Amino acid sequence: MTNNTPQYDVLATVDLGSNSFRLQVSRVLDDQLYTLDTLKETVRLGAGLTEDKFLDDDTQERALACLARFGERLRGLERGQVRVVGTNTLRVAKNAPAFIAQAEALLGFPIEIIAGREEARLIYLGAAHSLPATREKRLVVDIGGGSTEFIIGTLYKSQVTESLPLGCVTYSLRYFRDGKLTQSAFQDAVLAARSEVQRIAADYRREGWQLAVGTSGTARSLRDVLEINDYSSTDITLAGMERLRDELIKLGSIKKSTSLNGLKSDRAPVLPGGLAVMIALFEELGIERMTVADGALRDGVLYDLMGRQRERDMRDTTVTQFKRRYHVDLEQANRVQTLAERFYLMVAGEDVDQNHLKRVLWAARLHEIGLTIAHTAYHKHSAYILQNADMPGFSKHEQTVLSTIVVGHRGDMGKMLDLVTDPALWQAVVSLRLAALFYRRRQDIELPGSLGLKANSHGFTLCLDTDWLSTNPLTASAFKLEVSQWRKIGFALEIEEAA
Repeated sequence: MTNNTPQYDVLATVDLGSNSFRLQVSRVLDDQLYTLDTLKETVRLGAGLTEDKFLDDDTQERALACLARFGERLRGLERGQVRVVGTNTLRVAKNAPAFIAQAEALLGFPIEIIAGREEARLIYLGAAHSLPATREKRLVVDIGGGSTEFIIGTLYKSQVTESLPLGCVTYSLRYFRDGKLTQSAFQDAVLAARSEVQRIAADYRREGWQLAVGTSGTARSLRDVLEINDYSSTDITLAGMERLRDELIKLGSIKKSTSLNGLKSDRAPVLPGGLAVMIALFEELGIERMTVADGALRDGVLYDLMGRQRERDMRDTTVTQFKRRYHVDLEQANRVQTLAERFYLMVAGEDVDQNHLKRVLWAARLHEIGLTIAHTAYHKHSAYILQNADMPGFSKHEQTVLSTIVVGHRGDMGKMLDLVTDPALWQAVVSLRLAALFYRRRQDIELPGSLGLKANSHGFTLCLDTDWLSTNPLTASAFKLEVSQWRKIGFALEIEEAA
């Protein structure tokens, strides 16, 4: 399949972080991005999570007001120019779906909730583009509002990624909620963070790195405060952070900490938690010095979006890696993919959704990965992997769509009524389902000359040669069963025979 994605000279992203919402508009020139406009609002979405993981009304109202303003700035841009991503708080909030529906209406663009390791990959991509193109191995750390991402990589490729539930907002609320800055509170926060970092410390130390890099607000704030107050020069150091911690304890409260040189008022409430997390990872990972990169998640999202439009889509790379990892029968996958694409182009008609078409192709390539677990109900194993595995480049929604198409490619159709929420997805399901049925013998066959698939008001019509059906009785019998499967869920699959 050729890449039909338009190439735009202006791209935009919105990063819905647990501390801040950020919008960035950039110009694309010679495979580089040049910032045209940025907006940032300190929404503190993570602070609005109740103990039972619901976003409270005040925080939602504040966030939606911000997104209405962002929506005005994005007005006039096409869907292919904009990518909106949500991170830790929207991953865990139980009422996130209702909030996201309102947010999408105000923004005018869909919101992708990305997994922690996908967030880490994008952070590294953004950081790498703001660093010199040297070949040393880098450890990149991003302390966000609700999670911290750890990445080891070289040049523009991440090699090890991890996301832990450590954040400047969550730790500030948990250990400094009363606003008091005490030695015991810092000690508790650092020990708790070290306990989390211990889970990955051995693997990361074994992998090793030559340069430690911090990204985003916490790292930049620490670097600025340490440098302005002569606690350390240029970079972040453990000794400098210990001096800062002692000074904060001496000041005694978050309110008084605003008198510290270089500390912005909007950063003060979350600095103690961020500082505790940074001290913990320095101690646990044995970091001596950390430089700070300008690039972060939003930059990585933009570079990833630009790559998709230039046939360097990370999702294609992931699909290729999964085919290798799960020992996919490549010849069978190619047969099914080719016919599924043909069916989808037929049934979708003139208004082909390129995003759905890509998903049909990816689903066709990966529909048999569950065979590595068991042949029985392998389609369910395939769907489970696609829903739950770390898939670089894919959002959680995209993984759900892939999983739905794949689980529907065989077996009882009754299960699909609760899974298919987008009516357009039925076209993808029928395309893969019929393609897999045609190639059940797992060998090249001569397809019917009059082969066609059409959508109608009550379902689908499959056009076949009468002679072809008579010479393929097993497949003809399978089509009869298929008709009854679709009838079971209220769809008509009609078999139209041509002489």
